[in-house]
Amino acid sequence: MANKFSDLRSRMAPQAQARAAVKAQAMLAEMPLNELRQARGLSQKMLAEVLHVQQPSIAKMEKRTDMYLSTLRSHIEAMGGQLDVIARFPDGAVKISNFGDLGSAAVA
Repeated sequence: MANKFSDLRSRMAPQAQARAAVKAQAMLAEMPLNELRQARGLSQKMLAEVLHVQQPSIAKMEKRTDMYLSTLRSHIEAMGGQLDVIARFPDGAVKISNFGDLGSAAVA
């Protein structure tokens, strides 16, 4: 018989639970677009409807490694998020403001 994950976790040592929580947060803090969409409970079809494009356009975009910021922004906003461009340096981080006024672009 399979055990429930919550039962297994409750039997873990507190230190192990803390380590697992840190790893889980790290994994949630960085993920590809398709995993982000799934984590938000959206299908490609649902996102395509919000963006007024066909579902294959969403699949194509999620596989890209290079795209316009306006395309990425529209994708993130369709999921209910907000895109910020941040440059990180050894002495601190700077939010780049040039992209604040980008208009919505259709997903190609």
